[in-house]
Amino acid sequence: MFGAGSLSAQIAGHQDTPIIPGTEFHVHDGERPQPRVIESGGAVVVKPPSDAVVLFDGSNTDAWVAVNGEASPWEVRDGVMVAKGADIRTKDEFGAVQIHFEWRLPAGRKVSGQGGGNSGIFVMGRYEIQVLQSHTNPTYPDGQATALYGQLPPLVNATSPQGEWNSYDITFTPPVYEGEKVITPAKVTVIHNGVVVQNGESFLGTTTHKNLAAYPAKHPETGPLRLQFHGDPVEFRNIWVRPLGERDREK
Repeated sequence: MFGAGSLSAQIAGHQDTPIIPGTEFHVHDGERPQPRVIESGGAVVVKPPSDAVVLFDGSNTDAWVAVNGEASPWEVRDGVMVAKGADIRTKDEFGAVQIHFEWRLPAGRKVSGQGGGNSGIFVMGRYEIQVLQSHTNPTYPDGQATALYGQLPPLVNATSPQGEWNSYDITFTPPVYEGEKVITPAKVTVIHNGVVVQNGESFLGTTTHKNLAAYPAKHPETGPLRLQFHGDPVEFRNIWVRPLGERDREK
């Protein structure tokens, strides 16, 4: 286990990157205090609701393609989807959305910082919520599991040990524009293994590496979900979403 700030001197990070607005920390700052470690109850397995769009049920990758539009290179083994070859994205696109999926890194793989157990989910193909084997694996806090990558660490580190399943439950709302101006930023809540780790937080912009996030002048209303291949055989299962439209109203 490791506590907040206790290993900051040992963590590879960056001090040559911009300061994140509203903080005193650089993007990917290894000296930023570590989120407190807690023991969760492990993955929360939720069957798809009746109105869910099922993106992976253990049988095939038909809902997915490689980011270049070719067939998904990811493999299905024993009911799980294994990252391989390239990032993949959904064929369908979504705006405001509820997302559930479960992931794990197989036991026995060497992990160090950002290496060995890294992936991520990009909502609308633009906003990354980090997937990383963060149990007993310190790294720069805005790059650990459930971080808004390069922007905001989670409230706590609730990642399960290597070889065990983790669950992510995400609700996401796209930014609201007036012309080319952002009126309301994109917002997200993340529940990791039953623990709230991002509570209605705002994205500073679309995800980048080693640079400040910013919003584009124009933004689509919908976009695909994208899963990252970072060179590691991260496994996924039980992936479903629920598009979040306006509330039903009695007529």
